[in-house]
Amino acid sequence: MSEAEGAEPAAKPRRVQSGVATAGAVLSAHLAGNAELFPQIMALHVPPGAVVADVTFGGGVFWKRVPPGRYRLLPTDLATGTDCRALPYADGSIDAVVLDPPYMEGLLRAKAETRGGLGSHAALRSAYSSGREMAGPAASGRWHQAVLDLYLEAAGEARRVLRDHGVLVVKCQDEVSANRQELTHVQIVCALAEMGFYARDLFVLVRPNRPNVARLVRQVHARKNHSYFLVFQKVPAGEPVSRYRTRDVPVSNGGGGGP
Repeated sequence: MSEAEGAEPAAKPRRVQSGVATAGAVLSAHLAGNAELFPQIMALHVPPGAVVADVTFGGGVFWKRVPPGRYRLLPTDLATGTDCRALPYADGSIDAVVLDPPYMEGLLRAKAETRGGLGSHAALRSAYSSGREMAGPAASGRWHQAVLDLYLEAAGEARRVLRDHGVLVVKCQDEVSANRQELTHVQIVCALAEMGFYARDLFVLVRPNRPNVARLVRQVHARKNHSYFLVFQKVPAGEPVSRYRTRDVPVSNGGGGGP
């Protein structure tokens, strides 16, 4: 037996873990407000310098604690004359879209306007429209379906304006509608997967104060005191969502994003 045959096999190099131990990781569940959680979501999923279209900007609560100048922010909503389902941006020109339709206000308005036909899609559409009628297969939606239709139509428009691998941040809340439990966040995740979005992350936001419940006769469902931030990534056309993995978010060179 030769010396080479009798030699001990060389020891494998010891594997060294990369990264730094920390207790400051971003967590999935938070007892806080929108303004506290939103900057953490953005810092984790959208790189500085990205063109971000907040298409339901409202009072800008999400952005109150985001460092000024960190992103190129394009704030729009109905008050600015922009419907989240008909955005004034070119195809593939936006790095990230933020969507939080204030649908409870829309539903209350719809209920007041339609009286017997509570929550019709026509009234909800009118409440959110910038004046142009929005046609589509969701025209017959009612009650919770009208809310879901709004999310899905807006998500379809977000997919159009997002770059490949761009991020869509959606705020939503489950609800009980017409005595039926509606898990809105599950419905949105499933529908957006069919639309070509990968569910990249999920955050649960629990309201810090106890909600008031008026005129409760008999409780049959838990009162919702939490909401969700869902983070999606646009899967390029032709790539199966089922095989998609998280990609780095592309950042524009500053030339896109305008009307």
